[in-house]
Amino acid sequence: MAGLFITFEGGDGSGKTTQINLLASWLESEGHTVVITREPGGTDLGTELRNIILHREGFIAPRAEALLYAADRSHHIHTLVRPALKRGEIVVQDRYLDSSVAYQGAGRVLDPTEVRDISLWATENLMPDLTVVLDVPASVAKARQAAGERQYDRLEAEAEDFHTRVRESYLALAAEEPERFLVIDGESSIEEIHEAIVVKVSDLLG
Repeated sequence: MAGLFITFEGGDGSGKTTQINLLASWLESEGHTVVITREPGGTDLGTELRNIILHREGFIAPRAEALLYAADRSHHIHTLVRPALKRGEIVVQDRYLDSSVAYQGAGRVLDPTEVRDISLWATENLMPDLTVVLDVPASVAKARQAAGERQYDRLEAEAEDFHTRVRESYLALAAEEPERFLVIDGESSIEEIHEAIVVKVSDLLG
């Protein structure tokens, strides 16, 4: 495809939203057309699924949760991401299939390979050109969330050991695919993180 697909990963409270917006602004200043999106919730259907996945009261079976994410992902890629990439645009996305491997695989203790395979089937094997992981300890992320004084969603409200497993999963994924991943210390300054991302994206743009 002519475009570029960049995803951001990391625990809740890692600073993804800030860095996504900074990168998009920089790319637009360089003359690129940018699509900012997220999973779940990047489409009308995705918004409905997001409300179920993250805000429904009561238990959702781990495998059902994984399948709901895959359903959102399939529709999102088909209707929004692939068309944008075919137009030559740059898609900057908050979370993708690595989130499912980390959260449902490690966090919910499902088979990570099975979780990944579901998403690959759902998206017809679309992989990002670059995945940026903002790495922060679970305790730091939790403190940042608490400072925000907002209500936690179902996953954010999980215990610290859940979020520690998620973090460890992200680092393991990055070690397995170093050519795709850029892991950055999420406790660095906003400016330092942004600069590291710009350097990497500039390389990809040639």
